[in-house]
Amino acid sequence: MQNVVPIAEPTPLIERTVSRTLAPRAEVYADEVQRLVDAAFTVMRRDDAIDPRVADIVRESGLSNQAFYRHFSGKDELLLAVLDHGRRQLVATLDRRMAGAPDGIGRVRAWIEGVLEQARNAEAAANTRPFAIDGIRLTDRFPDEAATSNEQLLAPLRDAIAEAGGDPERDTAAIYELAMGTMNRCVLAREVPTKADVEHLVQFAIGGLTRSIVAGR
Repeated sequence: MQNVVPIAEPTPLIERTVSRTLAPRAEVYADEVQRLVDAAFTVMRRDDAIDPRVADIVRESGLSNQAFYRHFSGKDELLLAVLDHGRRQLVATLDRRMAGAPDGIGRVRAWIEGVLEQARNAEAAANTRPFAIDGIRLTDRFPDEAATSNEQLLAPLRDAIAEAGGDPERDTAAIYELAMGTMNRCVLAREVPTKADVEHLVQFAIGGLTRSIVAGR
């Protein structure tokens, strides 16, 4: 029986050398991905398209088909990346709004108002509309990735509800569906909710949350 020579684990020096060698390529690839994501946003808004062609996206990005398929297995995978990018931008906006709230209830209010602002702001609504239409299909095809992306929105709301004394799971799910459902409906119908509409929904949600908190004591 031949002796088996164990394969040595890479040393820290080797790992640093490999990382340094690959770093320039990683920067190039990250730039390509961002250009493709930005191009998809541009094409969907310009053409009012929920199902943009890969050829149009590649042309808008100034890259090649080879570059596209180096990073994405197909168009839906790119659209999922675009959806995730948009959610990250929304989460950053929500974080800024919620940071100035005095307490958990105030943070819930800020979260709801921030979500509905996506329907009140024309640019945000235009960016959101394709995914209000096509989001369910992407979620069905990429359930794990979609759930991870969606958690970005749920986490700050869940924390605010827990701080207020509510049920972090049930109350979060109810308020999330109420706010996101209203926002998506308005975006799909190209309707702009008024400030009074937003305030009514906020009061309704907070009223339900307050009753849930009292019932749970």
